[in-house]
Amino acid sequence: MSKTIVTYFSATGTTRRVAEKLAQEKQTDILEIKPVIPYTNEDINWQDNESRANREGRDQVEVAMEPLDIRDYDDIYVGFPIWWYTAPRIIFSFFKTHDFSNKTVHLFATSGGSSIQRAQQDLSKAFPQVKIVDAKRY
Repeated sequence: MSKTIVTYFSATGTTRRVAEKLAQEKQTDILEIKPVIPYTNEDINWQDNESRANREGRDQVEVAMEPLDIRDYDDIYVGFPIWWYTAPRIIFSFFKTHDFSNKTVHLFATSGGSSIQRAQQDLSKAFPQVKIVDAKRY
């Protein structure tokens, strides 16, 4: 029997609420994807070209994150807010630093209006070895 987990990154709490609801509905474990250096409101100010999140996205910076143990899971839900039409850099770091061999990934994202399609395409292109089967925006 496959074991499922919901993982998520949430800077403002919106994605956390969706992740908690999803984990409850699916009766799964849940783990938060956390940066080593937490984001402040100034860090995620999309109107400031020099905010941390803008620089990370523009320069494709690796974001140091606390490691998660996903070894025992077969199905992994990965949730995040859409930042500038794609996944935040911490999600790329999550994919880069964890072993997704023999795992099935389901993406979910929160956004006020942007589609999840570009994020799915960007992650699939960056990590072709990861089996991403679907993506849903909330």
